[in-house]
Amino acid sequence: MKLKHIALAALLFAGLPLASSFAQVGVSITVAPPVLPVIEQPPCPVEGYLWTPGYWAYSDVAYYWTPGVWVEPPQVGLLWTPPYWGYSNGVYVFNDGYWGPNVGFYGGIDYGFGYFGSGYYGGRWDGNVFRYNTAVTRVNTSVIHNTFADRAVLSKESSRSRASFNGPNGVKAEATAEEKAAANAQHVPATAKQTSVREAASKNRDLQASVNKGHPKSAAIEAVRKSAEPAGSVQQGNAASEKSSNNAENATNAEKRSAVEKREHAGTHSANAHAAEGPTHRASHENAVAAHHGPNNARAAHRLETTRPRQGPPAAGARGKGQAPAEQKGKRKPAKPGEGT
Repeated sequence: MKLKHIALAALLFAGLPLASSFAQVGVSITVAPPVLPVIEQPPCPVEGYLWTPGYWAYSDVAYYWTPGVWVEPPQVGLLWTPPYWGYSNGVYVFNDGYWGPNVGFYGGIDYGFGYFGSGYYGGRWDGNVFRYNTAVTRVNTSVIHNTFADRAVLSKESSRSRASFNGPNGVKAEATAEEKAAANAQHVPATAKQTSVREAASKNRDLQASVNKGHPKSAAIEAVRKSAEPAGSVQQGNAASEKSSNNAENATNAEKRSAVEKREHAGTHSANAHAAEGPTHRASHENAVAAHHGPNNARAAHRLETTRPRQGPPAAGARGKGQAPAEQKGKRKPAKPGEGT
């Protein structure tokens, strides 16, 4: 029969953020947790969020997988120390995670994505801005630009063990002096979102190790993440990404419309200018062509000129009343009878 001991070692403090408002509930059981499953990390949706890795938790039923999530830290400058299971005096004891200015001991467990057993290499705080190391963690680069790539940190992943607990037949690691100091420093407990993820996971049967045999399905993990997602967090990142895409598409369409309008304007201007030149331009052009091609085409130009109507004297029917015809040169009037020379 399984022995289950619920050990409550709680230190409750009230005060300002980073005061030791830290409660640790230790759960101990005689059965080791399953190995860590291989899980794909979703990209960080919003600047300033930190990755908190998934882990095996325990309820009255059995072990169940609590999915990793991107979380807004309770305060700028804080880092997350993941929870872990440690073997002690014949039982496996659960040590809860916490927020603090430094990463403490988390059993040497290799959770991946920058949590390689000691410390955190998925990013760093630079003043009030968190910068992400894209060599080991995923981010949505359409909305997150505070990134760098340091592949040298991959050497920190020394064990590459999938063991989910510290102790015999698991990970063999001891806390360093720095990690012990971090454990004894002031802490902030898990955020409301982290707590809601754990609660939602405990109610999802598909995340129970007895059902999934240590391999939780992606659909169950995603369902828990969505159910625990407060309004305006991941959706905010998706909206920002969609807005960025729409803005780029609108800018491209505007450029296309501008180019079309310019071509249409240029064509209209050319047509109007050509129509305004009229017959004068054509006549000048014809004369210029004739002059350019020399005497051989001079006759053609002359014929073109003679075909045009010329203005001559008015026709006979066009004389005004009382106007006599002009005298013919070289003719004399006949003499009247009786006139001499």
